[in-house]
Amino acid sequence: MWISLSGSRLRALLLCLFAPVAAQAETPASSVWGLGFTAGQERQPYRDFEQKAQALPLLLFENRWLRVAGPTLDLKLSSSAEHSAGLRLRLADEGHEPQDSPYLAGMAERKPSIWLGAGGAWRSGGFSVTGELLADASNKSQGVRASLGLERPFQAGGRFEITPRLVVHHLDRKYVDYYYGVRTNEALATRPAYAGQSALNVETALRIGYAVSPRQRLSLDLGTTRLGSGISRSPLVEGSRQDSARVAFLHIF
Repeated sequence: MWISLSGSRLRALLLCLFAPVAAQAETPASSVWGLGFTAGQERQPYRDFEQKAQALPLLLFENRWLRVAGPTLDLKLSSSAEHSAGLRLRLADEGHEPQDSPYLAGMAERKPSIWLGAGGAWRSGGFSVTGELLADASNKSQGVRASLGLERPFQAGGRFEITPRLVVHHLDRKYVDYYYGVRTNEALATRPAYAGQSALNVETALRIGYAVSPRQRLSLDLGTTRLGSGISRSPLVEGSRQDSARVAFLHIF
């Protein structure tokens, strides 16, 4: 399962791993391949949810027009050292099944979605501002989500890079209602019906990158997300915070 909810932590981790080779891919004739793995855990906010660690392979491919990074595919419309913008397709393994928690028993499965939209980044003075706007192309939730992030890397010695990150995620009413709502026919005395409302989640994180060699990168990403009230008020949710820890390794060919 890829990191759920917003996917932002995995994307940030991938950006950290791929940043050293991004400049190479701006050359029209060049292409870059990378393979690696990612492992870690993100605490799901659902009540009594069976929390599991996850390990997955990572794939990178990038050339002048295309970037494939994990579950995300970008078609570049504009790319330079200062900015990038393009169309974005992402596979997101979100949602829940009745067997994931006793509290979810009797509910219909909430299925993963394919998200389509646009994303971009702007870099200046060492800071990076990222943004995206995505809609559910698989028609599961029929929702829309958007994010706006800010980060700044700091060099620590010759091989370490430390990057604090702040990201705000907006999830519209349809998204929240699908993944965190309770339909009338699913309601119980202990699980009242709930119509989800839009939510604004705030993520803070710290990423530590280490250059094992010029072609090998290791990264640790630690983060926490404060869930918006539209999610935290759901009877399916326990608490208002979602924590994560993930490590990744990438070899560039």
